[in-house]
Amino acid sequence: MLIDARIEGVCGDETPPCPELPPRDQQGHKGTFGTVLVIGGCVQLSRVMLGGPVIAARAALRAGCGLAQLALPEPLVISALALLESATAHALPVDAHGALLPSAAAEVLDPILERCDAVLVGPALGGGPAIDQIVVRLLSHVQTPLIIDADALNALARTSDFPRDIRDGAIILTPHPGEYERLARALDLDPTLPADESRRGAAAAALAQRVGCVVVLKASRTFVSDGVHLWSAHAGTPALATGGTGDALAGVIASMVAQFHSGARALSLFDCARLGVAIHGLAARAWSARIGDAGLLAPELCDEIPTLLSALRDG
Repeated sequence: MLIDARIEGVCGDETPPCPELPPRDQQGHKGTFGTVLVIGGCVQLSRVMLGGPVIAARAALRAGCGLAQLALPEPLVISALALLESATAHALPVDAHGALLPSAAAEVLDPILERCDAVLVGPALGGGPAIDQIVVRLLSHVQTPLIIDADALNALARTSDFPRDIRDGAIILTPHPGEYERLARALDLDPTLPADESRRGAAAAALAQRVGCVVVLKASRTFVSDGVHLWSAHAGTPALATGGTGDALAGVIASMVAQFHSGARALSLFDCARLGVAIHGLAARAWSARIGDAGLLAPELCDEIPTLLSALRDG
């Protein structure tokens, strides 16, 4: 298949090739292509982080979803919309120190969650007890697929036996090796597995089996597992070794889920995750072919995606 040829194939004899990118509905509208909600951002005292959720939402839109919504600490909302005017934003209440208020945040989030097709939580979310409460509550309340990234993964690692809180298992975890190690220690898995590339596939599978989810273990060779199947790819270039590109990957995966995980010809979460990894890596390769292996900015990576999608659909 074209995608697999470009990212150097699949891993595992029983795993089918990466699925083809589904065609774009020529009669579709913004509701047709799904809504992605990104929950992130931090404004606790001197620590202000906004780029992560904005980059993730930008990547989701560039990858074809119809709508992107941001749920952010209230002081960040105006700045976020100035950076990404195509998104809509929801203000999450904070205390005098900028920490999110879990109960008040839940009141804002609950009606929004019902109208989304994919929920991404974690980019630049920060830490602390309030974040842990919000993330764990999402596990038990969200009925749409949940992509857990970055600081939300660290929140799970601070929560004992978090898999018991999962409502329906429609979850994708996107750890890098450091985040994997923290999750593994919390779940009594071997935290040393990702240190050796030859054991990363086993690491992804072990975490997927333990949690009952899809795992995207990010590195120079990325492994994706649903606990039964294992797929991997050398997708991307050294240009991806910069801030924000992981947020972009999470946004692309969320976009694939929002667009293609439901309907008569629905793709599995495993296939949506693999498509996201492939598109993200091929976009980085396209940028590097013109510019080189250093200097990539995450928004540039996002803006590379539409041309790549067109090329994939055209064959």
